[in-house]
Amino acid sequence: MEAQMTKRAALKRQAREGGAFDGPDYGQDAKVRRLPTPQGRGWSPHPSNDDRDQSYLKTLKPKSEGQAELLNAIDAHNLTLALGPAGTGKTYLAVAKAVEALEAGKVGRIVLSRPAVEAGESIGFLPGAMEDKLAPYLRPLYDALSDRLSMKRVGALMAEGLIEIAPIGYMRGRTLNNAFVVVDEAQNCTYTQLKMLLTRLGWHSTMVVTGDPHQSDLLPGVSGLADIAEKLTVVPEIAVVKLADRDIVRHPLVASMIGVL
Repeated sequence: MEAQMTKRAALKRQAREGGAFDGPDYGQDAKVRRLPTPQGRGWSPHPSNDDRDQSYLKTLKPKSEGQAELLNAIDAHNLTLALGPAGTGKTYLAVAKAVEALEAGKVGRIVLSRPAVEAGESIGFLPGAMEDKLAPYLRPLYDALSDRLSMKRVGALMAEGLIEIAPIGYMRGRTLNNAFVVVDEAQNCTYTQLKMLLTRLGWHSTMVVTGDPHQSDLLPGVSGLADIAEKLTVVPEIAVVKLADRDIVRHPLVASMIGVL
């Protein structure tokens, strides 16, 4: 017993001094081998003693030419309209740029807005407070936020008022200064609603409006996204980016289906 304790003490002392375990050579075919000692030093899990990159950073990179055009437009303009079919990453890129601007201190808050329009079927009355009733409609925005930030951090930022998710009906009369505003599913907004939303833009703010004019849940001719985008194309300070089927980053079948449906 005393010999074992002496051996353990020697190994601990050797580890503290940075030496390697100098045990017997178990051979090339053995299952147990001594730890390698790079650069003549003892092995350490610290990244400074290892050439491997152990850090993880989720960077935002475009996956198509259309996405690259959209990201450049958001950086260069205070108002950007992103039109395109489902799966082109419109909402995700807009929310990701909003998080990036907030983390960099370029804006003071993020405002995410989406119309509470049902997709062809009524889900009836929902229990709870206003936030609970709107949760199913705003879920895509939560998903995009949680992919860039942890849900714990999203909850903390929402509690501090740095991230606000609101329906279209609560935007009238507001002036959004020092904010990054994302209006999602704009094809479900009428011409009057979109005119109201666009005029909410305040000082030191950026607004991105996303939607697919061909996938509206409103009655035919009610959606105002296509008309708004056509009229704003002539304004040089406003970017209108039109994504296509080639920019779809979901399953390849999505692009094939959209091409024939």
